[in-house]
Parts: sequence; structure tokens; C-alpha cells
Amino acid sequence: MKNSYTEENYLKAIYKLQELQASEVSTNDISKEMNTKAASVTDMLKRLSEKELINYQKYQGVSLTDSGTKVAVNIIRKHRLWETFLVNKLKFKWDEVHDIAEQMEHVESDELIEKLNDYLGAPQYDPHGDPIPSKKGVFTNKKMEVLYDMPIGFVGNISGVSEHSATFLKHLEKIGVGLGVLVTVEDKNEYDNSFWIRIEKNEPLFISKEVAKNLLVFNK
Repeated sequence: MKNSYTEENYLKAIYKLQELQASEVSTNDISKEMNTKAASVTDMLKRLSEKELINYQKYQGVSLTDSGTKVAVNIIRKHRLWETFLVNKLKFKWDEVHDIAEQMEHVESDELIEKLNDYLGAPQYDPHGDPIPSKKGVFTNKKMEVLYDMPIGFVGNISGVSEHSATFLKHLEKIGVGLGVLVTVEDKNEYDNSFWIRIEKNEPLFISKEVAKNLLVFNK
């Protein structure tokens, strides 16, 4: 049975929440994530449960079934492939592509998505550093770490961001922080946990605690 765009968006939201919490998620969590009323969420959860896409009982947590997980991961795969296409081939900036990809992720043609994947060279990461699952739903294993947790003297490459808002991405672009650049932790401020970092061989750069918490790195 075909799923509606709204149903797919709910499944993707539940998957995201499960990843963050490593547990079942509540109706309130979903309501906040989807920016909608709890009553609307409950109606949708009943519908998804009837389709056997989620495990749901009233007043208890929600989790995806294997079928629901498959649908959610497929939507994520399409979203991240489209973001990669928009940035790499159409030269959009990384802060411009999320909303467009939200529309394109619902395309039904598996043949189109696989041709898109081949055309892009089967990328493992999207323009924000998020892993792109394979056709079989397998994510790459390479572990990213949060820059905020790294000690003074750490040297590694910026591998992704955990905050995807356009304002945050524009801020990073303005200060010269992008994917793949070499970053060195020069110093940490004990008062407010802000950072001094060096990008490549440039002059030291001040970043706030919040920025550091949303930058992901690979150890060099």
C-alpha cells in the first residue's frame, strides 16, 4: 500500500527521534518534531500502526517496525542524495538545499534514485556530512566525534554538522568553516567553554560553545 507524503514524514521523524534517544519515543516528542498538535499525531500513529509501520499503544512509547524503518531509511537516502546533487551538480549552497530536498525525497521511482546514486558516484556522505545509506539501508560505519569534546591540541578534519539551520550554515560559511577543512583546537575558555581554533594554517578563530557542539570531526 502506498504511503502518503505526510506518513513518510512521520516515519522519518520517528526514526530521527529514535536515533537521538536510542529508545521508544513519545507522542509529545513527535508533536514537537512535526510542529503539530498532539491530537493530530495520535490520529496519524493509529493509521501507521494499522499499516504495521510502527509499534504503538496509547500512553506508551512509539517505535518503528522493520517495515517502517525500511521506509524511513529509504526517504533519508533519497533526501541526502538529492542534497548532494543540488550542491555538487547544480551549485546550490549547503544552506539552501534542505527544503528543496524535502520535496524531492518523495519521488517514487527507485530506478531514478539508483541512476542518481550512480551519477553522483555512490557518495557516502551528503553536503552536511551526514551518511547516505546504501540501497540495502546500510550506513557507513566511520565514527564522527563532536569538536566540543576534543582536547586542546586536537587536529582533525571537519566531517559534518549536527545543526542544519540556514542561519548556522551561513555563519560557518562566513567564518570559513566547511567540510573537509583541517581544524586544530588551540585553546578553551574555562569561563564560558568557548574555543579558539585554527582552520588550516589561518589565524586562530574564536567560536562559541554552541558552534563547537554542532561541529563534527574525524580524528586525523
